[in-house]
This record gives sequence, structure tokens and C-alpha cells, in this order.
Amino acid sequence: MKTIMIVTGESSGELYGSLLAKVIKQRYPEIHIVGMGGERMKSAGVELISGISSAFGISEVFSALRELNSALKKLKKAIVELIPDVIVLIDFPDFNLKIADFAKSHNTKILYYVSPQVWAWRKNRVKKIARLVDRMAVILPFEEEIYRRAGVRCEFVGHPIIEEIEEVLNLKDMFCDRLLSLNEKNITPNSILKRITNMTELRTYFKASLGFDPNRPLLSLLPGSRPNELKRHFPLIIEVVKNFKNDPEINSDKDYQFCIPLALNINEIKYREYLEKLIQEGAIIKKGEAIHALAASDMAIIASGTATLQAAFLEVPMVVIYKLSSLSYIIGKMLVDIKYISLVNILSEEKTVSELLQKKANADNIIKELKRIIFDAVYREQMINQFRKVKELFIGLNASKRVSEIIAEMAGWEQ
Repeated sequence: MKTIMIVTGESSGELYGSLLAKVIKQRYPEIHIVGMGGERMKSAGVELISGISSAFGISEVFSALRELNSALKKLKKAIVELIPDVIVLIDFPDFNLKIADFAKSHNTKILYYVSPQVWAWRKNRVKKIARLVDRMAVILPFEEEIYRRAGVRCEFVGHPIIEEIEEVLNLKDMFCDRLLSLNEKNITPNSILKRITNMTELRTYFKASLGFDPNRPLLSLLPGSRPNELKRHFPLIIEVVKNFKNDPEINSDKDYQFCIPLALNINEIKYREYLEKLIQEGAIIKKGEAIHALAASDMAIIASGTATLQAAFLEVPMVVIYKLSSLSYIIGKMLVDIKYISLVNILSEEKTVSELLQKKANADNIIKELKRIIFDAVYREQMINQFRKVKELFIGLNASKRVSEIIAEMAGWEQ
């Protein structure tokens, strides 16, 4: 039986694995897909050998060591017994490089999809990855050259979050019909994203679909998904919402709405105290609907991560925040060698959006930047124009489709 294995360890990687599995099943219905993932991958037709916990950040890896060791043993056993045609490793390097090492010793073909951030820190991992994998499929354009210089056959395939955005927009058939002319009803990957020109109409539609007042501006607050992020960002955004609501300059003629699009993996009971305070301030919680919320948003406060790129693709003006423990920040400064932390600024190669880190990530500074977005039309338009340039880097690419083709090439299914 033709078999592939997909191994993910975090929420974002599990999403990318599920999108890939759907495409493979559509193209090759007979293929047996096994792997490590969660409910989304299971729903996409993957037979799970091991599940993932709700989140694996650096600190969570230590607390889940027993669980990870168990998963590693199960996957190694499956590699020996099933002999997969190709193993697809998605990010999660500390775990997945152990899988790669074992698979290579068993002459199994390895595709690494979604590179670790070797351009930011632990650059020596490039050599190790080059020694272990057969091919790389990367989701940021500048990563391709890094691996090619190391002698790895590598390709920039686009970013899977575009597929997630397209999936949300494609579900809105009536809205899609208004976006596309009568002779352009055939919606292809990236077509809607490329043709969106009336952002006011987009915001209005999605505000209404989420139950917000379409005639009032919406500020979305994305605190991240990992426990260490939520612990530091929730108190900050509570303070921001309170101060924002009481600022006479902002609310003289506008009545803002607030949305918290929580990641699916977040345990609401654990953070009930914070959430109740936000609800008391009028914020609406929307779990698992980040794309919908961003599509509805007039602006956003976002913890640095993939969500900044999602917002850029949907042309949402934003302020990027991030807070770490003092020790983690000091260590990070020593190890990380990048000018910016947000993907938007990294891809723009300039300060397109404001990044407020550590002590600078406070309510006064955040509200100051939000006011700049609200009242400085030139600044806001310059930001959006840069978002469009970033978006152009990805237009016309479909990551899951291309990765499925690479897998077929590696496995020899197309010969």
C-alpha cells in the first residue's frame, strides 16, 4: 500500500498538515496517510499514530517530555512496520530532526515542509537539516536561498495560511459573487485574495456574519496561543481596552467594538478570569475564528507570529506586541540575529508596522500607535500599500498543492 507519514507538533503545523492531507486525498484517494497531529488532521483523513498536546512551546516541551518520548517510539515503530514512501516533517525541529535521523537510517525519503526559523537563531541547524533531508519546501521566499547554499534541493511553495483565508472567503458564496465579475465565477487559489479591492464591503460583510454591528469600527485583539504568551498579554490587552474606551479623542464620534479571536487550542477555563474581565469591558470572544475576525477588523493588536501575516493579507492595519520573561528576553537577544520580529516587517525589509516589545508594550504606547492608525491617513495607507507588496510575493502559489506534487515526485507515483 502507498503510504506517507505527516508529523506535526504544534497547532499551526497541524493546520498545515490537515490542508496538505486534504489535497493528497483529493488527488490520490487510495493513499494511506498516517502521522502525528490533532483533530484537524484526523478529519482530513490522517490515521493518527500519536496526538499532539494543545500547545508545545519551549516550556511546554519540558513538561510534556514523557508524552513526546512516547510519540517518538510510536512513530519509529510505524516507520519500520509501514515503510512510508515519504515522510513529511512540518516545523517542530527539536522533535522532527530526531524522526529525520531515524528515518534516514532506514533509507526513507524525507521532505521537510515549513522550515525552522534558522534565519533568526540556531543557524547551525541548516547543516544538520541538509545532512538529513532529501528535499525542503519552504513557506517564506528568502528561505529558499539559505538551503540551496547548504546544498539542499529546496523550493519556495507559498504560504498555507493563504489557503485558510481562501477557504473562509470561498464559503461566503454571495460575497464571492459580488467580488468577481460575471465572467470570473471560477474561483481558483488566490483569485479572491488578489481581487479584493473594496475592503469596506469586506469588513461590513464579515462584521455582520460574526454578529457585530456592521456600521461600527472593530478592533481585534490577538494575544497569541501559547501559555507564556497569554499569561503576559491578557493583562495588557485588558488595560488597553479599558483605556481605549475612555479616551475622548478616539470615542468622540466612534463607538468601537472589540473581538478576541481565541485559538482553538486555548483552554478557556484556565484563562476565565482574564476573559471575564474582557467580556465585562464589552469584548466578544470568538474561538477558532481568527480569519473571520481579521476580515471584519478595522485594525488589530497582534502578538508577533503568523497572525501578523494573516492580517497583512487581509489588509488590516496593526500594532505588533510581544512580552517575554526578562531572562528569556536577555537570552533571546543574545541568540536571535534579526532586525525585526514580525513577519510583515521581515518580508518588507523595513518597519511597516510598529513593534512594541517588553516594557515598550504598554497600554499608553499601544493606544498611541492605534491613534496614529485612526487619525493619520497617510501612515495608514503607507502600511496597507506595503501589505499589498508583501501579498504579491505569494500570489499564484498554492503550498499544499505544490507540496503534494513534490511528494508524488519523491515517491515516484507519477512515473
